[in-house]
Parts: sequence; C-alpha cells; structure tokens
Amino acid sequence: MKFAPFFVFAAFVATPVLGQETRQLDAHEHGVGKLNIAFDGDQIALELHAPGADIVGFEYQATSDEDHAAIERALATLAKPLDLFAFPAKAGCNAVKIAAELESEEDSHADHSGHNDSDHSGHNHSYDHGKKHKKKQDDHADHADHTEQADHTEFHAQYLLGCSTPQAATKIAFPYFEAFPNALEVEVQVITDKGATAFEVGRDEPLLDLSALF
Repeated sequence: MKFAPFFVFAAFVATPVLGQETRQLDAHEHGVGKLNIAFDGDQIALELHAPGADIVGFEYQATSDEDHAAIERALATLAKPLDLFAFPAKAGCNAVKIAAELESEEDSHADHSGHNDSDHSGHNHSYDHGKKHKKKQDDHADHADHTEQADHTEFHAQYLLGCSTPQAATKIAFPYFEAFPNALEVEVQVITDKGATAFEVGRDEPLLDLSALF
C-alpha cells in the first residue's frame, strides 16, 4: 500500500536532500533508521524509515504466530510517536495523524498495514495475518536459515503533530532507543524556514538539540 501523504510532507518531496522515496529497501543499514522532520507553522511532520531488523529483530517474511505478534506489537508502539520522539512539554504537541506500516522490497504495495491515516483518537489495526508476500526465492527447508534468504523489510511511519507553541520544540528526546533495543542510530533531517539540516542521534546520547534552528 501507499500512504495518502499528509500535506506538510510536500516539503520532503520538494527538497532534494529528503527525496528518498525511490530508494531501494535493501540500501538500508541495520541499526540505522532515518527520520525526517518538517516544521510548518503550528504543525510538525515526522517520517520514519527503520529496518525491520531494528524494530522486530528480523527481516524475513513473517510466518509464525510469534513473528506476526512481534509485528503487531511494533506497529502498536509506532502508533505512539510522542512515546518515541519526546518534545518539551511546553511545546504543547499532540498527535493529529498517524500512519505506520511494514514494507517489503518484494511488494511495496503489501497489505502489511498497521495504523493508516488515522487520527489520534482511533487507530485502525489493519495488519492482515492472512496475506503473504510472494517470495522471489525458493524457501529453504530449514526455517532457521532465514538470514541468507531474508527479504529486506522496513517499517515506515508518518506522523503529523499539532503544537500550541512549536517554537518551544527545541529539543527532542529519543525513547525510541528504549522501545527498540536493536536500533543504534537515527539519521535525522530537519526542515525549518531556515532550510534543511542533518543530524545523527545515537543510542549513547539520545537527545537532539534543535535550539540553533530557531
């Protein structure tokens, strides 16, 4: 499936440094997620791309009940952006729109959709356990040998926040690393009226200081 884009995300498409929608899923680096942030008036838009291995610990096609349960838990966690990317309380931010899904390189229109274009008051759990991606390669008889036959998967989430005092959003803490132990680093691109700025946030120092951008 494809997200119906939030209007603020037009900033991402229009800016070359953030125009990564056509990149191959297999180009990602395990342990490293990508977060795009755009400030637009009293709204803040975020877009997260994270390898499946970072979020659920595997990238092969989910087959067992345990695998599917792990994906469901991950999508539920991703549906709470302010528990992953914490803005100062004085910024007064609340989630307005949330969308999260699991994407596979084999089928970017997969039915693995979690929270899709829902508002904060009612998330739609629509992950379909019964629909599978068609594999390009023959399965190994040994299920344990998923690492060599793994399909590259990636979690993709979009968030739109409404903030009463967006200029107070000068720092972002990253409980994201606590939620996902396999995540090691997040490469962040931030767009404000001053332009685009790149940052790296690591597990060892999970705080992003944006004060210089305001």
